[in-house]
Amino acid sequence: MSGLTFFLFAAFAYFAWCRLLQYLHIFQQEEYNSRRFWRWIVRTRAFDRRVSGALLAVVVLGFFLPPGIEELLIAAAFILFSFFENDPRKSAKKKLVITKRARRIFGIALGFCFAAGAMTSQDANPLLWIVVVQLMPLSLMLSNSLLAPVEDRIQRKILEEARAIVAKTNPKVIGITGSFGKTSVKHILGHVLELNAPTLFTPGSVNTLMGISRIVREKLTPDIRYFLAEMGAYGQGSIEKLCGLTPPHCGIITAIGEAHFERFKTLDSVARAKFELAEAVVSHDEGKMIVQEGVLAQEYARMFVEKHRAQFIVCGRDASADLKIGKVEQTASGLTVSVQWQEKNYDLFAPLHGAVHADNMALAFVTALMCGVTAERAVAALRTTPQIAHRLEVKPLSDGTVYIDDAYNSNPQGFASALDLLSVIASEKKARRILVTPGVVELGEKNDEIHRALGEKAAQNADVVLVVRADKIPTFIEGFKSAAANKEAFAVASFKEAREWLGKNVKAPDVILLENDLPDVDETKLAL
Repeated sequence: MSGLTFFLFAAFAYFAWCRLLQYLHIFQQEEYNSRRFWRWIVRTRAFDRRVSGALLAVVVLGFFLPPGIEELLIAAAFILFSFFENDPRKSAKKKLVITKRARRIFGIALGFCFAAGAMTSQDANPLLWIVVVQLMPLSLMLSNSLLAPVEDRIQRKILEEARAIVAKTNPKVIGITGSFGKTSVKHILGHVLELNAPTLFTPGSVNTLMGISRIVREKLTPDIRYFLAEMGAYGQGSIEKLCGLTPPHCGIITAIGEAHFERFKTLDSVARAKFELAEAVVSHDEGKMIVQEGVLAQEYARMFVEKHRAQFIVCGRDASADLKIGKVEQTASGLTVSVQWQEKNYDLFAPLHGAVHADNMALAFVTALMCGVTAERAVAALRTTPQIAHRLEVKPLSDGTVYIDDAYNSNPQGFASALDLLSVIASEKKARRILVTPGVVELGEKNDEIHRALGEKAAQNADVVLVVRADKIPTFIEGFKSAAANKEAFAVASFKEAREWLGKNVKAPDVILLENDLPDVDETKLAL
């Protein structure tokens, strides 16, 4: 290999390293699912344009250049555009984490790219280089396929170790699932239980088989009395596998709704997926299931509860509910919920915001009682519940503005509750109400219908709206404008642009609601 050829190869190798990190970042967020990764590439048109355009220019110039200059121009293009590549380990919202699996996939994919680069360097044909650059994301998918048997063995070993730890420590396992609200209920219940006995609950929104296995292996010790496992449903059978890892003594289903409707297609499918938790709990006589009454709107859920009624506690506002929710009062200091349980009345207060938490508090309260906590201790513990990060988290700032951070995730019911809270807090401060949102994701065929209704709701509760990626939710702006033609609605391309607008236009005592945030796979369009 001549010096010039080696220089060309080295330039490409550096570019390949930088570019593959960007693709790996998205691949990781798509849970290393090659089909979903490819759909993202097609949907966002994440094909190279900058380098390929420069190489096409070299093709044209090649007719007029002396020998050797073409190779230098190709190498220069690779070096130049390498500096335009973002490093997702530092700059992304959800940063690329170089796990052992990510390192294996990246290493093999980089090997494929280096091999292709070494061969192409011998020819230095710009058109061949374009093909190599365009095929780079496929190297990750091929690497993932080759590693599948290895990853399967590793995951089986991790699961076996986690199951053994659960069996040995034998905590009381409470499984929590639902289309929305499960992380909040876990947070509230975890706080109540940990004030009464050693308690472990999965952090953040960790709710997958490998995520829970990791927590079990790292943190489940013999002194833990209660283990709360948030269980996500990514398809039929997901929760059944989680119950096999952490057999639940008690379970909570917070809701069955349109969140992730795109994934499940029908609410009946959602109900069947969520009730895999109920099937595991009722399989032993002492198991108790706690559900929000709205769950019973689905026929499958209603029939299942009727069949096993003695093992279910229904929380809601209906007269037939076991725990009845009465008056709900939201103030700037927190939420008060009146409930009746076994003919006794209790006033539950927590320094939380958003009427949606009324059901979450009720579910956590009665589950704590099922775990042996007295009603008095549960009521007292609720009063010290910390705010839940990025879930209707109210943040007064030193400049006199107030931010309502509901950025983690969104669903139609939670969105509506957040808008109500925006009005409550703004009315107390006589402040302007500003909404920043990309809407709700994964609504499938209900996307337009639900966003039109949310736009109309926003018109009642916001004075200004900033809609991120409005091209995905055109009916939101239509609904907003139809209900409040005189109010301001701005379409912005990204949250960065929204933050710039806020920086220039927000002043005390404005109240700003950040409703939902798009993950990188939904907001990011790689500048390639």
